[in-house]
Amino acid sequence: MIKLRPVRSDADYEAWRDVRSAVEPNERGLTVAELRELAKPERLLLLAELDGDVVGSGLSDRSDVAGRAFVVPRVRPAARRQGVGSRLLAELADHAADQGYDVAGSFVEDEGSLAFARRHGFVETGRQVEQVRSIGAEPWPDAPASYQVVSVAERPELWAQAYEQVALPTLPDLDVPGTLEVSAEEWATEWINDPAAMFVAVAGDDVIGVAGLMLDTDRPERAEVAYTAVRREWRGKAVASTLKRTSMAWAAEHGITEIYTWTQQGNDDMRRLNEHLGFRYGAVAVNVRATLPLELAEEVRA
Repeated sequence: MIKLRPVRSDADYEAWRDVRSAVEPNERGLTVAELRELAKPERLLLLAELDGDVVGSGLSDRSDVAGRAFVVPRVRPAARRQGVGSRLLAELADHAADQGYDVAGSFVEDEGSLAFARRHGFVETGRQVEQVRSIGAEPWPDAPASYQVVSVAERPELWAQAYEQVALPTLPDLDVPGTLEVSAEEWATEWINDPAAMFVAVAGDDVIGVAGLMLDTDRPERAEVAYTAVRREWRGKAVASTLKRTSMAWAAEHGITEIYTWTQQGNDDMRRLNEHLGFRYGAVAVNVRATLPLELAEEVRA
């Protein structure tokens, strides 16, 4: 018997995290505290039980892409093909439609999940490639002559400035099917998790670039590369390379042995920079999208 229930207690959050870790073992997950901080009425987290055991989890929320919802059903591999994913997706999609959305996006990382998405009305809209870099003895880059690199821990006020001067002008450059909308509050809470591991390039009074790492409390030896961007007028001047080399040197000094990033397939410049810095290719994620409400069989919603 399949039973869905909303996440409420700390134990529920831990169970939700456990499913995510089982399905995406190499991806950084949010802590219980971080998940609780993001809680709001329009954001739905679900647990799915099969015969009393938690085997699935789900998320329905506003997407970073303007005007869309984001839905992610996850089911432990051993519990798939028993209707759990379909029940989760139906509930998540209905919640998104109830919030007024007529389009939902998601992503999948394997052929089975892609086939599942297609069966339920999703179509492919793009792909992202994972790039991975082992961290060894990483030298700190030479100090640039025309700008300064500092951590956000050293100058906390620069992170808000980076939102205005770097994030807002560069987010439209990302190769995504739509317009990204990131609020100043989201930038301050979701796009950074350790100011010491985030770096900004400053020229005079202006922030001209950002790069750094999102640390993983579950796997402290591994970190995700944070949003990396440089203002257009400063591109081609090794700013991104210097910022990334700085974060790699910081990683080496803090016990991190591997970093990874997801790059849109159309973002050739960033992929080439990562290749130049020694990143190798890993998994591929497929972005998918469907019109709401989903046309699902009644037995799926029962």
